[in-house]
Amino acid sequence: MTHLLEARSVSHTYAADTPALRNVCAPVRSGALYGIVGPNGSGKSTLLRVLCGLLHPNEGEVIIDGQPLRRFGARERARLIAYLPQAVNPAFSLTVFEVACLGRFPHAGFMGALGAADFEVARRCLRDTETESLRDRDFLTLSGGERQRVLLASILAQEPQLILLDEPTSSLDIHHEVEVFDLLRRLAERGYGVCVVTHDLNMAAQYCHELVLLGLDHAVAASGPPAAVLSEATLSAAYGASIRVGTHPFAGTPFVSAAAGRESAS
Repeated sequence: MTHLLEARSVSHTYAADTPALRNVCAPVRSGALYGIVGPNGSGKSTLLRVLCGLLHPNEGEVIIDGQPLRRFGARERARLIAYLPQAVNPAFSLTVFEVACLGRFPHAGFMGALGAADFEVARRCLRDTETESLRDRDFLTLSGGERQRVLLASILAQEPQLILLDEPTSSLDIHHEVEVFDLLRRLAERGYGVCVVTHDLNMAAQYCHELVLLGLDHAVAASGPPAAVLSEATLSAAYGASIRVGTHPFAGTPFVSAAAGRESAS
């Protein structure tokens, strides 16, 4: 079944004089990988939290499959939408398998009890993220790339339809960053709707089907396929800086860089 999550003309304000989002529209549809990009402070993480129901917009509405998201209870919402924040640091020691099992909370029985079927789902999700060999390791001993894949296994264990991730590769080296984006693209191709906040415009250009670019005014500067969104004029206006866009020599996708000091001053 195809699912569609939409922010419709959403605005959000943390304080009376501090707007975080202005009249933002953004979709997340099954079978596609979406990227939310833009400069620091433009509202990317706020938009993701609004989309998953953790924040309620001051104006506008979040709709899922034609129904307002606010009408869904927390457990019902968690069976549809999985959300991974920027930082996840367990307060106490857990094995990799225990972290994966935490994702089963929307399906847990009386008193949070898990059964054989739940354990099998957790094992399958570890296999899908290529972390099953780590199942008995302490989560806190893993590398950054390993942790991110285990956390992805945990949210996959929710058996959601839509997956929202806030900067899942921000602390990773390029090798592990590629691994995570490869996995996200595969998940989209398997039918999940995936939406990722990222600062890496070049990874977004290579992997995402659609982008939403937020500007410093907290509004949508552009949305659509990467080739349409990542233009020099649009990016320079959104970031308030001189941006150059060429073509990636191997992928053929837009390749983004900031103009050198002398060039931007000329």
